[in-house]
Amino acid sequence: MVFLQMEMKGKQPWVADLGDGTFQNPILHADYSDPDVIRVGSDFYMTASSFCHLPGLPILHSKDLVNWRLIGHAVQSLESLPGYDRPRHGDGVWAPSIRYHDGKFWIFFSTPDEGIFMTTAEDPAGPWAPLHCVKEAKGWIDPCPFWDDDGQAYLVHAFARSRAGIKHKLQMFRMSPDGRELLGEGRLVYDGTEKHPTMEGPKLYKRNGYYYIFAPAGGVSTGWQTILRSRHIFGPYEDKIVLHQGATDVNGPHQGGWVELESGESWFIHFQDKNAYGRIVHLQPVRWVDDWPLMGVNPDENGIGEPVLRMRKPDVGGTHPVAVPDTSDDFEADRLGLQWQWQANPKPHWYSLAARKSHLRLYAASHIDRGEGGVPESDAGATPTLAAVPQLLMQKFPAPRFVATAKLEFRPDLPGDRCGLVVFGLKYAALGLVKEESGRVRLACWTGDEEAETVSWQGEEMSGTVYLRVEVSDGAVCSFSYSADGAQFHPAGEPFTATKGRWVGAKVGVFAVNLQRSGSGGYVDVDGVEVSG
Repeated sequence: MVFLQMEMKGKQPWVADLGDGTFQNPILHADYSDPDVIRVGSDFYMTASSFCHLPGLPILHSKDLVNWRLIGHAVQSLESLPGYDRPRHGDGVWAPSIRYHDGKFWIFFSTPDEGIFMTTAEDPAGPWAPLHCVKEAKGWIDPCPFWDDDGQAYLVHAFARSRAGIKHKLQMFRMSPDGRELLGEGRLVYDGTEKHPTMEGPKLYKRNGYYYIFAPAGGVSTGWQTILRSRHIFGPYEDKIVLHQGATDVNGPHQGGWVELESGESWFIHFQDKNAYGRIVHLQPVRWVDDWPLMGVNPDENGIGEPVLRMRKPDVGGTHPVAVPDTSDDFEADRLGLQWQWQANPKPHWYSLAARKSHLRLYAASHIDRGEGGVPESDAGATPTLAAVPQLLMQKFPAPRFVATAKLEFRPDLPGDRCGLVVFGLKYAALGLVKEESGRVRLACWTGDEEAETVSWQGEEMSGTVYLRVEVSDGAVCSFSYSADGAQFHPAGEPFTATKGRWVGAKVGVFAVNLQRSGSGGYVDVDGVEVSG
């Protein structure tokens, strides 16, 4: 592990805390899409969408809203739902809400095809309770619970036209106080069709006798943040835009959560859609004027603010050390680092952390689990690509510019066994090793998508220890290289511009697979993955 120990002395890819009492946005230059945040005492907790990537529902912790660490996941798998043993790009966990009530943490979320779900925990780091289906429904998305002062409970949600045939509207329900069922008929409490199209992602709060729904509108990449306000929870609601792009480069600033600090300050966390980098996370100051939460800085004549790029840190009292979500992993622990996610429900036969000390062993399993249920008929004549592989082990892009290096030893069995380093989105590129029909093991680059894959570069025969590297530069331009000694790297293939995935940013990671055969005994031992600035 000398290579990793040396490399990890380098700087972190992205740090929001500038060390002088100020911070820069984004606070997380990573794809924590649709973030929601709460304060519990002097601690802050955030969760975000995870779609079909598992484990899902990441839980992040902070003491100051600027420095964050990943402490766990609320969902380890989606085994209770059909179809998530294989990648379902863009499906899965959408727009969660996290709350603290009655001594417990609660998360509500939807999967667009199955319904609204809930889970609870006494410790946000876990364990979390098995998922409970609150309501079976297609296209009921972005749920948010609320417990009023009198003990009554409610839930507001939006609609996905692709499933429900409805868009722009918000619906409110009474809910059982235990959060397990919706009561009676829901009421449409707001229709944003004319003034706030694509209204979604509602978050429900109460302050000074007003009920507030914080709701994004206008679309992911071009939208704005709307506030709805009423003296009655079922409305009618009046509306006000409080944050937009303005003269900044922060497009579509919206959809997130509001917190009020012990010091009395208010802050709002939201995302910006940055294409291949995903929906990165920003932090905005909030000032209350006439019981409206106005956000950002440089308000226009209507009080609509624009995103701040650099500002003093929130007043939380005291100072707190710089913290960022982990990216590198030396595989010394008995579990994978929390930054890693699979493309579907994890399976134990994909990997081992015990087969070789201080290594991650990835097995060159078939891209389709041929266990219970067999292979769907629809796949019988399909040409497989890495887009169909559930056992890609990947993490989010952590910064505009970074370098990811993997040290590995390949032990293939059957022709077609391959392993490597992958950058994955709607289009992907990978550098790795493959066993050919002749029995030789050769370096190669592959590019592809869900439809087809191409060998874009072929290199020399290699055996033993190999270092694979991808350097990501501005604009998500990815340059692959390889080395036999970890010191001198040689370019491999042409630069590749990463693309976003379906509702997510690009990801980077490692893999082993055989797309041609099942039953291989091949594997790769990964002796660390280092990610640095």
